[in-house]
Amino acid sequence: MTLRPLLDGALTVAAGRAGAPGGLRYTERQLYYELCRVLQPLHAGPRRIPYTLAPPVRYARFAAALAARREELPGLLPPAAPRPSGPRATAAGEPDLYDYGLPRLLVCQSREITAMLIANDLHLEAACPVLPADELPLDERLVGALERAGGAVVHVLHDASPSGLACFEQVRAAYGAAAGPTGVRVRSMGLVPRHAGTLHLTSGRGPHGHRGPLPAGLRPEERAWLGSGRTIELAAVSPARLLHTVIRQLRGGGTAGPRRTPLHRRVRTARGSGFLSWPAG
Repeated sequence: MTLRPLLDGALTVAAGRAGAPGGLRYTERQLYYELCRVLQPLHAGPRRIPYTLAPPVRYARFAAALAARREELPGLLPPAAPRPSGPRATAAGEPDLYDYGLPRLLVCQSREITAMLIANDLHLEAACPVLPADELPLDERLVGALERAGGAVVHVLHDASPSGLACFEQVRAAYGAAAGPTGVRVRSMGLVPRHAGTLHLTSGRGPHGHRGPLPAGLRPEERAWLGSGRTIELAAVSPARLLHTVIRQLRGGGTAGPRRTPLHRRVRTARGSGFLSWPAG
């Protein structure tokens, strides 16, 4: 018996869940992890028992099933555009941005997640520019706008992986308080193993574990988890939950920041463990 009919049916269900509520836009990898949850619904187990899951289907098999269905899925985003070789369009297209203080900025490890957040208008509704990490260093005018705000925060949204920790450390070293008298704080909005376990996310394994210094907020078992080479992508979090968590963090845990927006009202039911916000750099 071929698995293709099973995958086709599960893909339809996964696409509906990824776009809920209200027609959210989502990436190909987010759809893959939603398919994993459809095929293996163990993510619905008790939150008090932490565990992560192995993927029930290989990505190559998912990609083959998706190839013939892509045009049927209106919420699916196209592959993210490669890093531009010249100045960013945002720098040329939004000159007024640099004339004012900028209280917060979101830097994403993944170009795909950056595109997903922007496609769902998070940058507009949270009044927060969103940039991919591979476009660092920041435009000097953008750095100046952060400094003018006084106490501005650069949030770094990253995977629970060695590359995710390296992304956070790169931004903190360049723009945190240790980099000079900028007044800018850098905070992690990244996944950590204990939140991945609570959410019962699908995990992978990299070629090697993390060997550098780890944030002080991590527990011993989390350090061992990262040292073993285990990884969790942000894409493994459902689109609605990811948007809800990012909005809450940008609002200062729900106590400050922009008013509750239409997007926030749509995704606020996607509650659960948020991501750890590590101390400022």
